[in-house]
Amino acid sequence: MNFLSKELLYQKSPQELTSLLYEAAITKLEKAIQDTKEQNYIEANQSYQRVNDILHRLGAGLNYDSGIIADQLDAVYNFMADEIVMANLKKDVTQAEEVLVMLKDISHSWRQATLSSQPMKRPSKANAYEQHVMVEEKTPNTMEAGK
Repeated sequence: MNFLSKELLYQKSPQELTSLLYEAAITKLEKAIQDTKEQNYIEANQSYQRVNDILHRLGAGLNYDSGIIADQLDAVYNFMADEIVMANLKKDVTQAEEVLVMLKDISHSWRQATLSSQPMKRPSKANAYEQHVMVEEKTPNTMEAGK
């Protein structure tokens, strides 16, 4: 996975940052599963820890004013984090793969939701000003035409 520079991250919307966190969690979990299968337990442990860190960051970024969905996502993130800890402890690839499926489903749903709720482009302040000035210029002309 390519890591973005700080400058590029500052240009991302909260929705885009959330998508990046999902992608990072999926990538790290896939690596952890592969390392576990290959009995590279030190690398797997590091990847599992990163996945847990990402899940906690996702939970910390929830907007609880948005309603029950935030509470439900928090519960799902906590469940997945607990499952990751147990998968790491037991070296249980099946348990980790179940979390991977959940992460992929949530990530896909998030992408779909962000695509369907793309805000319409708002005119820039300068553009809005120009439109206002044009309206004002036309108003006196139309008044003169009526004389």
